Amino acid sequence: MAIDKPQGGGILIVEDDVDIRETLAEILADEGYSVSSAANGLDAIACLQTEVLPAVILLDLMMPVMSGWEFRAKQQQDPRIAPIPVVVLSGDGNIQAKATSLNAAGFLPKPVDLERLLSMVGHYCA
Repeated sequence: MAIDKPQGGGILIVEDDVDIRETLAEILADEGYSVSSAANGLDAIACLQTEVLPAVILLDLMMPVMSGWEFRAKQQQDPRIAPIPVVVLSGDGNIQAKATSLNAAGFLPKPVDLERLLSMVGHYCA
């Protein structure tokens, strides 16, 4: 499925699994998106302080150092980054309820379906 190259607004991937993080980043970069990544919530907060703000954040929940839950709480407390939509990534069977409890913009179950990923990202990066 080909999509037009986005004209702005990148993607921040927050995922502790190196293989998943790098694969998602490669797929999205190949589609023309500007992609940043972080291995945990603390790295993501630092990234958001120093880089251009992304159009969307893809957020894993279970991570060391700072979990997705903790990251989301910090994000919502900072008026500068609070409006950035978050899409939760998880292998948890109860992902929809968890995404709802975090006021996430959406969710993608792992393993991530490529078509769904591109559709979700395209919605926020258009």
